[in-house]
Amino acid sequence: MKLNVKAFALTCGLVWGLGLFLLTWWIIAFEGATGDITTIGRIYRGFNISPTGSVIGLFWALADGAIGGAIFAWLYNFIAARTSDKTMVRQAHHPEQSRRTAQS
Repeated sequence: MKLNVKAFALTCGLVWGLGLFLLTWWIIAFEGATGDITTIGRIYRGFNISPTGSVIGLFWALADGAIGGAIFAWLYNFIAARTSDKTMVRQAHHPEQSRRTAQS
């Protein structure tokens, strides 16, 4: 199975971006907008626990999630293709054994 890199990247970006956005608003709803710099705010420049910070975090996380998702999908496809090639070579060299395992 091959992953669609663009679709996977977009999905990861949206999930991570919206997740951080909603989590920030959850904190704002229960503790108020503190404006405190969090650990993730040190990585995502401009992000803090505030309405403006939630939008900044949304864009940073969207980009970060998309890049991470694209790398993951590309790596998955690369490893799957390499593993699939080895399986095909093994089946070509030993067709009897491949038929036996398929029938089992």
